[in-house]
Amino acid sequence: MELLNTTNLLALAFLILVVPKIYEACWILVWRPLMLSRKFKKQGISGPKYKILHGNLPEIRKLKQEAKLTVLDPNSNDIFPRVLPHIHQWMSQYGETFLYWQGTEPRICISDHELAKQILSNKFGFFVKSKIRPEVLKLAGKGLVFVDGLDWVRHRRILNPAFSMDKIKIMSNLMVDCTLRMLDEWRKQGNGGKTEQVLMLNIEFKRLTADIIATAAFGSSYAEGIEMFKSQRELQKCCAASITNVFIPGTQYLPTRSNIQIWKLDRKVHNSVKRIIDARLESKSKNVESDYGDDLLGIMLTSARSNESEKMLSIDEIVEECKTFFFAGHETTANLLTWSTMLLSLHQDWQEKLREEVFNECGKDKIPDSEACSKFKLMTMVLMEALRLYGPVLNMIRSATQDIKLGNLVIPKGTTIVLPIVKMHRDKAVWGSDGDKFNPMRFENGVSRAANHPNALLAFSMGPRACIGQNFAMMEAKTVLAMILQRFRLNLSGEYKHAPADHLTLQPQYGIPVTLQPIYG
Repeated sequence: MELLNTTNLLALAFLILVVPKIYEACWILVWRPLMLSRKFKKQGISGPKYKILHGNLPEIRKLKQEAKLTVLDPNSNDIFPRVLPHIHQWMSQYGETFLYWQGTEPRICISDHELAKQILSNKFGFFVKSKIRPEVLKLAGKGLVFVDGLDWVRHRRILNPAFSMDKIKIMSNLMVDCTLRMLDEWRKQGNGGKTEQVLMLNIEFKRLTADIIATAAFGSSYAEGIEMFKSQRELQKCCAASITNVFIPGTQYLPTRSNIQIWKLDRKVHNSVKRIIDARLESKSKNVESDYGDDLLGIMLTSARSNESEKMLSIDEIVEECKTFFFAGHETTANLLTWSTMLLSLHQDWQEKLREEVFNECGKDKIPDSEACSKFKLMTMVLMEALRLYGPVLNMIRSATQDIKLGNLVIPKGTTIVLPIVKMHRDKAVWGSDGDKFNPMRFENGVSRAANHPNALLAFSMGPRACIGQNFAMMEAKTVLAMILQRFRLNLSGEYKHAPADHLTLQPQYGIPVTLQPIYG
């Protein structure tokens, strides 16, 4: 009798604990993909066949590996098949709107500019940031880029003052100081500025923009934050390598070799950030009458003392925001400078036009200030064209929070929407027959008139979640580029291989070696 009762209890426990999990697994792995595929098929949307658990990840992985073996003509800006080969191939097979599977996650690819505008400008929470893999959150932090809802509203409201134009004008002096240090290093390496030298500019720019964001936003320096930047670069490699692997929730806690490496790097980043925060707190404690400073870190630490919850960030939230701005604040601008100098090296006529503009506004040796930068019209056009052709973000991803009608489509709740920016920025129907060519003149009358659609350029996104740091990034890029053009002519080294690659952001696979020719010896 006692044995029977024990058996019954075990059976009941099995029913209560195990059966629902089996049902949930069957729903995620089989029934939901089948149901969603049928729903989209009725709307005329198809795509590559779903495979249990893996979805289309093996195909994505294979296509990306094959694409990385190719090298493009340096004069070709047709990078879409190389950086997003799966989307390029499936678009040609199934049409511009198609369904594919990132593991068990349904993704619908949409490249219509008007639909993109509706998605990105929506203020009602119908399209939110898609769930992010844990390793990516460790890299970029759960800061402004990834928080949603009321938390995002609170974070954005607190951080906005740090990126006002008045603050950016003050920070421009720090941008100049950091750039002068880099140029001084170049001068020493080039025999006092008398001889030509070849530098890997993508590496130089990452170091410079890391120094600038550390100094201008956190009152630190690249030297103090070097351990964190190294750790973030290593984390970025881990994330890029794992992004096409199946993610099973919970596996991030297993002591695998990859996870142990990610945990180690995450601790290094976290400890580096904490040291910078603690140094600022200690500085404040020594001078009771002073505040925490008016840079980004100071504004965040001041908010931590607020008595109003909607104006307060916790120390943990500040740590995450620091990770976000350290990564995004230097990675994206470094990419903009990297690809801009590549394009100017290829298009010497535009390089001379920009140099002449800089000389007209600043002369040959005057340091460009914020007022001069605001007058660089041609440089603005070149930077916008560089962002169009080689923007750091290859696609934007949103998730539908409810069943919703989008144009003629009904998007089921939980579906991820992929906007392939790298394709949309080359759409000849929108940008004209020269959509794949370098032509800064298209921005002569401003961004909204550069194409057939006023919101065609999505480099900084649009709508309520448009990039908070876009003015900072543009000021930084103009300052650095102007100071380089005053001193050097740029030519691509014969060793350059044109191989843009997807490493979470758009990166030159083999670097960008550029010959610097001093203008004045």
